[in-house]
Amino acid sequence: MSMQDRSLGELARRIPGATRVFHDYKLDFCCGGKHTLREAAHTLGVDAGVIEARLQALAETPPPQHDWSRASASELIDYILVRFHDKHREQLPELIRLARRVEEVHGDRPECPVGLADLLRDMQQELESHMQKEEQVLFPMLSRGMGIMAGAPIAVMRMEHDDCGEDLRRMEALTDGITLPRAACNTWRALYLGLRAFREDLMEHIHLENNVLFENALQPATQAAH
Repeated sequence: MSMQDRSLGELARRIPGATRVFHDYKLDFCCGGKHTLREAAHTLGVDAGVIEARLQALAETPPPQHDWSRASASELIDYILVRFHDKHREQLPELIRLARRVEEVHGDRPECPVGLADLLRDMQQELESHMQKEEQVLFPMLSRGMGIMAGAPIAVMRMEHDDCGEDLRRMEALTDGITLPRAACNTWRALYLGLRAFREDLMEHIHLENNVLFENALQPATQAAH
């Protein structure tokens, strides 16, 4: 099967570095991970063949020292908790503060992302609720090898991940794709730098859960069904 006919989630899971290529072309490999490379590229009007060539080059390079697709559920969960759950809890309060400051000072400029602070506050509340459900319910189940019994909570988490994807799209719409306007002040620059890091972190977070942790957890159930 051609790479173009494989899903973004599978490519992100199997080819180290693929997520960086997808970021370059704004391909949604986390919430939109079920779409094939061909479908996603066509939707955005980009050349799937060029992307395939870059992915092929990556696939021919040696794998990294740590391949999360082969990690145990407990090991991957420990990584997610520190690398993403803790990180988001650090990122969002400062991003909200910076966004409010930019709106207060530059709200009269047409390119000012008015409403961004409120959106980030809503994302913070929704993400905190989401992460707590994972930490208190789903992750303990997966750590104990109860993936076959976790289908329902996994489905809920996937739906909430889709909501996160919608929030990211609203964030990009408000900020013109997180593009700095001319003569932006240092606060504005710091805000957009932080937004770009948050977007990449959140997409990688959702990818590792949707396409690796959850897929691995449900694999025995899938095999049993066949």
